[in-house]
Amino acid sequence: MKKRIFAIISKADEGDRASKVFDNCIMILIVLSVVSIILESYRNLAQNYAVAFRIFECISIAVFTVEYALRIWTADLLYPGAKHPRLRYMRSFMAVIDLLAILPFFIPFIPLDLRFLRMVRLLRLFRLLRVFKLGRYLDAFMLLMKVIRKSAPQLVVSIILCAFVMLFSAIVMYTVENPEQPEQFPNVISSLWWAICTLTTVGYGDVYPVTATGKLFASIISVIGIGIIAIPTGIIAAGFSSVIHERSGGDKESDGKEYCPYCGHKLE
Repeated sequence: MKKRIFAIISKADEGDRASKVFDNCIMILIVLSVVSIILESYRNLAQNYAVAFRIFECISIAVFTVEYALRIWTADLLYPGAKHPRLRYMRSFMAVIDLLAILPFFIPFIPLDLRFLRMVRLLRLFRLLRVFKLGRYLDAFMLLMKVIRKSAPQLVVSIILCAFVMLFSAIVMYTVENPEQPEQFPNVISSLWWAICTLTTVGYGDVYPVTATGKLFASIISVIGIGIIAIPTGIIAAGFSSVIHERSGGDKESDGKEYCPYCGHKLE
């Protein structure tokens, strides 16, 4: 029975109708759950259909909670031979997503300080994480996760570089503009927000440099920002190319046939 449940809640294999039905039902429930969160943002709908929203939330939470419990129960089949398979599963990315997706529903039932309970409304935003549960059933999402894991060291270096450039830009702009605009650039932290907005090319409203030196540095920072933002994009693109090449190369080697290095077609 345990093996059968594990097969059903895992991604459906070809010909496993029960597992396919389970996958489709979970995906539909995830989509409907996200749609309900969007509809609840309309005050008139939230007031007129509050009971319906609450019932649907209870049903979806019950299903997701049972699914989470079953995945923990069958974790020893997912990680055969592991010393602590359940703990290993609970620390996995998808398990954390599963937990965060249901946690906001149960927090109000825990006796906690009222000041903490004021954060429940904010914690309800975690419900949106349910959309990531779709990644368990979408190959494209799993491919993206593999690319990110493989490119993690390069992405960390690029993030550190971005942080250094932003901090340097903030210090420079504070030093140059503070004497002329003490309210717009009162400290390095406020200038850091300007640097972030400038490097990401989203602008900073009415705050802009007025001195000639400030304008010169702002122009340089804006141009540098284009290249800085492009670095992680290039790393991820290269990661996609590498993973896709590995997949296609593995498939070609597995059938024992030779392929043209230019067009990729089988050689007769």
